[in-house]
Amino acid sequence: MSSESARKPRIDGQRNRERLLEAAKAGFAETGPDVSLEEIARRADLGIGSLYRHFPTRDALVGAVYRREVEALAATVDGLLIAHPPGEALRRWLHLLVDYVAAKKLIVAALSGPTDELYAGSGQLITASLDRLVAAARTAGDVRPGIEASDLKRLMSGFFAGAAEPGWADSARRLVDVLVDGLAAPNRR
Repeated sequence: MSSESARKPRIDGQRNRERLLEAAKAGFAETGPDVSLEEIARRADLGIGSLYRHFPTRDALVGAVYRREVEALAATVDGLLIAHPPGEALRRWLHLLVDYVAAKKLIVAALSGPTDELYAGSGQLITASLDRLVAAARTAGDVRPGIEASDLKRLMSGFFAGAAEPGWADSARRLVDVLVDGLAAPNRR
């Protein structure tokens, strides 16, 4: 390995990369999947050359935004479990999952290439997060014995069916609350 390839990215380069990712996420949310790369660079207060240095293609940028959103969702698990009882942590994380799905619809619409690898990695992170939360809630007695993360995944897939419809996210959050209330162990109701 050469000293060039072993070097860590420069701090300003990392900062610029983060600015581009934030600008891209905001651009997708405000303008939609057709937001131009020039607009993203402008929003980040960087030149288009900086954007291409970090993300040589549009799909590279979109994929990086998508991965970042999944990683951010997964990273919330520890903090939620520290700050809340496990059943409430599960509820709050499922609300965040609704927000993630809403953002995902905008981001994925901007992709033009294959998504199998991107989805496989994100699915693993989401499943691992849900597994941890459900196990903690089950251990604490906050949910019925025998409830598995796979049960919630099946239920939640129905929640996401109308994600493109107006008002979907508010409805999905209400359904999350109904779901978590229904999962409560009989002695916790």
